[in-house]
Amino acid sequence: MKKNIILTTLIALSSFASASLMDDAKKAGFASIPTDKTELMKLIDNPKNPVTDKKVELGKALFFEPRLSKSNLISCNTCHNLATGGVDGVSAAMGHKWTANPHHLNSPTVYNAVFMEKQFWDGRSPDLEDQAQGPMQAAPEMAISKEMAVKRISSMPAYAAQFEGAFGDNNITFKKIADAIGAFERTLVTPSKFDKFLAGDEKALSADEQEGLKTFIDKGCAACHTGVGIGGGMQKFPLVKPYKYADVGDFKGDKDGMVKTPTLRNIVQTAPYFHNGAVWSLEEAVKIMGETQLGMELNDKETKSIVIFLKALDGEMPTITYPKLPAVTADTPKPEAN
Repeated sequence: MKKNIILTTLIALSSFASASLMDDAKKAGFASIPTDKTELMKLIDNPKNPVTDKKVELGKALFFEPRLSKSNLISCNTCHNLATGGVDGVSAAMGHKWTANPHHLNSPTVYNAVFMEKQFWDGRSPDLEDQAQGPMQAAPEMAISKEMAVKRISSMPAYAAQFEGAFGDNNITFKKIADAIGAFERTLVTPSKFDKFLAGDEKALSADEQEGLKTFIDKGCAACHTGVGIGGGMQKFPLVKPYKYADVGDFKGDKDGMVKTPTLRNIVQTAPYFHNGAVWSLEEAVKIMGETQLGMELNDKETKSIVIFLKALDGEMPTITYPKLPAVTADTPKPEAN
């Protein structure tokens, strides 16, 4: 009888601690990805470019469309590979003619990018639709002009029908191409067991994962990595101490030295880390953040605890069926490798 009372008491105390931690997490600004489709749509939709099934299907095709690059070899999926965490797994993005990003910038994940307040490392784009226009035109990336992109897509009759269904007419423009890609990217959200915990499931996180969350909050990490995206705002970087790999590339942030805070969702899948992809170890990345942003040296136990929590942010990836793309025609502009 006494053992049962002790066990019941321990369970009650554990439940109380979990509930208290949930409250602390919400007070720190964390928010879950809604399970209800209507509520989720409120978060991910763009009134200026409403998300519809037909637009998403078209956007998916265009996301995987290599003919939106000058060489016919590079698609959005090249740098934001949906099979590998939405990234390319290299320190600096590689583009046209195997050109590395001239500023040695790392490709951020496209998963959960809809929750970011701004796009690109310097936050220069307000949304995914605007962001999608940049890489296609950038010389070190896909290197195609607006005009050539429209000519390529317009030359394939099957696309005309898809644009008709998605936008109400078959007038293909560069903006519509980017808008369709943006609509598709808005659906790339990955709910995790942390979302279930925030929604009230006390058992969704293990004791160690909950301890890691507590450490994450207590050390101040949630000051920047918060919200639904667990990141996404603009922050000064470095803030307190110099970044030890600052000499890799020449990126300094926006005009005020502000850098977009990356999402921590699926962080175990998105190495290497930081804007210049200079760090491959998640443990090292956590320690560097403690030094540069919080002004403290996290010990091995604290670092391990935080990493255990970060691993709990690995989410459920949406099922993506690789699209069958339209065949080229005699009118399709030929690839240019130079």
